[in-house]
Amino acid sequence: MSDWLILGVGLLLGLFVFLFIFRIVLTWYPQAETTRFPFNVVVLPTEPFLAPTRKIVPPLGGVDISPILWVAIISLLREILVGQQGLLRMFL
Repeated sequence: MSDWLILGVGLLLGLFVFLFIFRIVLTWYPQAETTRFPFNVVVLPTEPFLAPTRKIVPPLGGVDISPILWVAIISLLREILVGQQGLLRMFL
């Protein structure tokens, strides 16, 4: 049971890292319609995280760094929880 939990948490956090990286790539193409498929598949789950972050950390030199911050946060969280010596591995 615990192996499934670790796998699920790892996959979920990995998916979010992938979505945020894709969101970084989307910033290079401002003409992309983010309300249409397939872009909305990336925008809808990530925007609830990015919108509050943009209020705290404004764009630097016109570049939105909030997705980069979230990639770092989620990667760190993933390592802490399910890494080789992660908390879930130690306590489950």
